[in-house]
Amino acid sequence: MKKIEHIGIAVRDLQKAEKIFSTIFGKNAYKTEEVISESVKTTFFKVGESKIELVAATNTQSPIAKYLDKNREGMHHIAFAVDDIEKEMTRLKKEGIRLLNETPKTGADNQLICFLHPKDTSGVLIELCQGKA
Repeated sequence: MKKIEHIGIAVRDLQKAEKIFSTIFGKNAYKTEEVISESVKTTFFKVGESKIELVAATNTQSPIAKYLDKNREGMHHIAFAVDDIEKEMTRLKKEGIRLLNETPKTGADNQLICFLHPKDTSGVLIELCQGKA
């Protein structure tokens, strides 16, 4: 793992949260996009070398909608950049860490992604990210 790629924050109202974080960071988001496969809309801010991702559900079946039904808004996941996502997935699986997806998926911000099961990671939802070429 190379670095923290981003920290994901689950929000109910993306526009409201974007205004709050624009004020906190003193700058606007650099990107907003919808990830149809995950039923979310995301907004990204650059903070130093890392990014903050605001994530909101686009429908009630979204994993974020289900998360927010049980939890309050706040930190949802931490993502780590990797050079070879498939190699990391294989390595972690051999170590007994369950994956929430067996093959890399296309995520926001031009990334291949895979989530690790939080029951195997001390309750923290961890995302692996590899930039697409």
